[in-house]
Amino acid sequence: MVDPAFLLFVQHGWADDNRAMMLLARRLVTDTIPVFAPSLGYVQTWVRIEPLIQAVEKLASEQIAKYPDVPLKIIGHSMGGLIWLEVLHKHPEWWARIHSLVLIASPVGGADVARAIDPLNWGIGIAGDLGKNRKPIAAAIASIIPTLVIAGDIDGGSDGTVPVESTKFQNARFICLPGLAHAVLRNYPTVATIIQDFWMDANVGEAIVYDDIVQRLQAVPGMTDGHRRDFSKAQIAIALPNGATIRTCKNLFGIDCVFVASPTGECLYAGFVGWLHAPDLQKALEDIQQAY
Repeated sequence: MVDPAFLLFVQHGWADDNRAMMLLARRLVTDTIPVFAPSLGYVQTWVRIEPLIQAVEKLASEQIAKYPDVPLKIIGHSMGGLIWLEVLHKHPEWWARIHSLVLIASPVGGADVARAIDPLNWGIGIAGDLGKNRKPIAAAIASIIPTLVIAGDIDGGSDGTVPVESTKFQNARFICLPGLAHAVLRNYPTVATIIQDFWMDANVGEAIVYDDIVQRLQAVPGMTDGHRRDFSKAQIAIALPNGATIRTCKNLFGIDCVFVASPTGECLYAGFVGWLHAPDLQKALEDIQQAY
């Protein structure tokens, strides 16, 4: 029996089942390619992420053992992408087998809605899991495995559920699709075309590179990538030598927001910290001011 060219794993996310992701898979491959799209249970996706990780890990382990010489292609939507990041983080010995990883609308930096539910990082149910910052894990994986991030933007900063900034991380390629909402991205013809192009050429999309200022802010404990909606209300806190600025404000809930603006006033980064980590942000801003 001849081995297939590759195995395709597609994973749905929170409050969903596998139907839309199966339709996406069928846009991408013929019947000669084994497709694995486990439905993890609508209710279970509201509880905790660890059992979901274990279920996907078990399935992947079985198929890797069954097809020891066949490469894998992986696609995850939303929390499905986070599940696969955790699985791959646990199994670096698999990385050489992975042809590519595609994350669609995955809140890798932490979902801002989840952080709002769990502002003190108490780990409240699935909110605690979705609010976790997995960018260091993702960047390490993307340094070895060709990785593409696809985001949507319907309101100048998010797909209506996940902030665009939260989907991005270093070493990955990035494409943002204006006008596409979170759920629509699961199975949309343009998304399928972009994935097929990426499978042919890993240079598809914009290379994600963060400058020192953004890296310093992202390293602040509790920092969550946010929406740009409050950018216009923020005041300049630090004027940088190149003309760029760091701006801050508090939102309606008293949460500290921080933005990096280009010399021309364009918002380059948006983030926020909960009350617990407000002193950490203040210390980081003082360190940046001293350094620059």
